[in-house]
Amino acid sequence: MLIRFNVENFTSFKDRQTFSLLPGKGTLKSDHKTKPVNRISVLKSSVIFGANASGKSNLVKAISFGKKLVLKGVGPEHKIDYEKFRLDEKCSKENSRLEYEIQHKGKNYAYGFVFNKNEIVEEWLYEITKTSEKKIFERNIELENSFDLGGMLKLNKKAEEKQFLEFVAKGTPKNRLFLNEVRTRNVEENVSNIEDILNVFYWFLNSLKVILPEDKYNVGLRFELKDDDKLLKSFEEFLKYFDTGIDGVCLQPITADKIEIPRKLIDKIKQELLVKNSEEIRASVLSFYNTTYFISVKGEDVLFHKFMTKHNSIGKEEELFDTRDESDGTNRIIDFIPILMDLLQGDNVFIIDEMERSLHPNLIYDLVDLFLSKSKNVNSQLILASHESTLLTQKLLRKDEVWFTVKDEFGATKIYSLEEYNIRFDKKIRKDYLLGRFKAIPKIGNRSKLTVLPNQ
Repeated sequence: MLIRFNVENFTSFKDRQTFSLLPGKGTLKSDHKTKPVNRISVLKSSVIFGANASGKSNLVKAISFGKKLVLKGVGPEHKIDYEKFRLDEKCSKENSRLEYEIQHKGKNYAYGFVFNKNEIVEEWLYEITKTSEKKIFERNIELENSFDLGGMLKLNKKAEEKQFLEFVAKGTPKNRLFLNEVRTRNVEENVSNIEDILNVFYWFLNSLKVILPEDKYNVGLRFELKDDDKLLKSFEEFLKYFDTGIDGVCLQPITADKIEIPRKLIDKIKQELLVKNSEEIRASVLSFYNTTYFISVKGEDVLFHKFMTKHNSIGKEEELFDTRDESDGTNRIIDFIPILMDLLQGDNVFIIDEMERSLHPNLIYDLVDLFLSKSKNVNSQLILASHESTLLTQKLLRKDEVWFTVKDEFGATKIYSLEEYNIRFDKKIRKDYLLGRFKAIPKIGNRSKLTVLPNQ
C-alpha cells in the first residue's frame, strides 16, 4: 500500500509536493480505510483532478520513474534520463527527490533518494511506526563514509556477511540505487537477513502497478492459472455485467510464433513468469493491438492462448471474434477486468492515468464503486488521474480521497486535497469544481482575440 509520495524538482514539480493516502479527520465511509499496519491505516482510493497540463500525468510519471530506477536501474556510465523543472534556471543546478512511504508484509517503510542526471546523491530506507523510525540503511555521497549499513549489520552478525554487504555497498555504481544493486548482485544468497530490503523491492516489483494512457496492463491475475473455466466464467460475468453484448469467451491454444507481439516482449514475460521467487506471479494477460493473449506457466511449461469472444449468431450456435474486432470501449473493459480481479486479490496498488478513455462516465463510476464496495476486507488501492467529473461526488468518495493539481504563476505544479476546504458532507461538489472553486480547471481565453479565425 502507498502511504505517501513526495516529489521535488521533477518535470513540472519545482518545490517538494506531497501526495498522501493517510485518512483525514472525516468519519464517513470508514470502510474506505485499510486495516491498520502498526497503527497506520491508509485510504483505498484516490482520484486526482486537474486541467490539461496541470501536472496530473507528471505525478503518475514520477511514481513510475522511481519504480523503473528501482527495478531496472541505469546502464554503466549512462546518464539518469529525466527532466528537472525547466522554468527556473536554479533548478537545473539542484538535485531532484522522490520518496515513497509504503506498507508491505506487515511493516511500514520510508524509502527514497535524491539524485541528478549523473548520480544518486542520497538514498535511505527506514522502517516507520506512528511514533518512531528505525534506520535500515542510509547513503550520502557527501559524507566520508557514504554508506551507513548499521541496521543491516545488526541483523547479519557473521563477519563474512558484514564484509559482503560492505563490499556490495562500496561497489554500487554512482548512478544506480543500492536497492537495485542488492537485488542484481544476489545478496540474499550470501547474507542471511535482508528481509526489509526485499520487502521494499518486491513491493515495487509485484504490488505497485502504474498504467499510463498508452499502456496495456500486461501482468494481470496474480494467481496460478489452475482453473481456466473459473477464470473464463469471471470474464463472461463481467462482460455481461458491463453490457458489452458479448455472450461468452474462450481460450484458443496458440504457439509462440503465431503471437503478434515482439519477440523480446514475449521472452521478457516468460522470464518473469518462470522466476520462482517472484511472489507467485504465474499468469499474464497481455493485450497488443487490441488482441488479448493469456500466457501461463504450468510446471516448467509456458503456455499461450488467444482470448476470443463469443456472439450468438443467426443460423448457427455462435460466432467467435478476435478482440481486435470488438470496440475500443469493450477492449478497455477487457483490460480492466484483470485489474479489478487483481485489486480484489489484495496487496495491490494500481495507479492509472486517464482510465476514462473510451469508456462511458457511468461505467467508470461503477468500476470505482464496485471496487470500493467489494474491498471491505481487502487491502488494495485504486488511484486515478482523471478528468471524469462524475466521480467528483461525496456519495462515492471521501473528501480526503479527492486531490487537485494546479499550476502556479511560475508554471510549477501544486497538489492539494479537497480536505483543505470546509465543505459539508452532503454538499454537491461537482458543480463547484466545474465553476472553478477548487481552481483545478482550464482557464479558457477570450474568443475575440482569436484573429486567425474568419469573421462571421
